[in-house]
Amino acid sequence: MQTADVELGYLANPEAEGSIPGVVMIHDVWGLTDHTRDLARRLASEGFAVLALDLYRRLDEVKIENPGAWMRGLSDPQVLRDAQAGVDFLAAHSATSGRRVGITGFCMGGMYALLAGCSCTGISASVPFYGLLSHEHGLLYDERGLDPALKPREPLEAARDLGCPTLAFFGKDDEFIPIADIEQLRINMAASGQPGEAIVYPQAGHAFMNDTRADAFRPAAAADAWAKMVEFLRARLLY
Repeated sequence: MQTADVELGYLANPEAEGSIPGVVMIHDVWGLTDHTRDLARRLASEGFAVLALDLYRRLDEVKIENPGAWMRGLSDPQVLRDAQAGVDFLAAHSATSGRRVGITGFCMGGMYALLAGCSCTGISASVPFYGLLSHEHGLLYDERGLDPALKPREPLEAARDLGCPTLAFFGKDDEFIPIADIEQLRINMAASGQPGEAIVYPQAGHAFMNDTRADAFRPAAAADAWAKMVEFLRARLLY
């Protein structure tokens, strides 16, 4: 496997004959950590060229004391421009030339993977993991209201405009994403006309994929979701 730090983040590319599909990966609120790099290598080993974006690469310092406040202060339009740049990078890369590109992400990155699947071009599949959905409660809620320039559209509402097939994963015990939001997500995805599915694991909470967090990691749910993601991406990106 070939790995390299590139301008947009971290590229993991399996050694393969001919071109292969690409996947943009968007990290959680904590940034492009060793955990995210590991996930990128794992997915690359399944036969994809994976670009893990570094959304914080322009910042001199990243000091996150309140994850919710940090996320509320990020510009969704800027992140989506980064996501589009990642898609375009993979589409033009020699390893993926002429092949389809998908997108995935975790927590904050899952939210952006969903939003990218609704607004970015060139995405053939989206796989959000426990992406935040609502501006009305949870980590994105602010009683003073959100800056519309930074947060112009709620992810839940944006799902009505899905532009690609989407497979979303959640934990039933997620303190940040109530089941009612997931049910509404299913309704809104169906309204888009695109294939959309939301899978909920009954004995998992937020960050159940994160094997560096013993409090959150749920091995059975993580293994099942990973296998389903790989199957979905292969079905949507290989041709």
